[in-house]
Amino acid sequence: MPAYIYLAFAIVFEVVATSAMKACDGFTKLIPTMIVVVGYVVSFYFFSIVLRTMPVGVAYAIWGGLGVVLVTLVGVFLYGQTPDLPAILGMGLIMSGVCVINYFSKTIVH
Repeated sequence: MPAYIYLAFAIVFEVVATSAMKACDGFTKLIPTMIVVVGYVVSFYFFSIVLRTMPVGVAYAIWGGLGVVLVTLVGVFLYGQTPDLPAILGMGLIMSGVCVINYFSKTIVH
């Protein structure tokens, strides 16, 4: 179970960093730029810990899939960006894939 906790931290810090990238305005604003840099460094640190016990493909699929959906939600609430129906359906398929991996894959650590 600790792998999932570290993966959750990796995802949260990646989402924070990616969301702050829009605010950093091409790395011209110091505080948002620092959030991006620190967020990615911390995210990769936690992700590297996850890779000690979880296969890289599975971990990356979960990290990337949940990251896409969560960044989209941040975009909706923080930046007023509304995804269209194909984007929502695509993200639903991504989440379905993450669920299939978590519940049915024998390569994942439970």
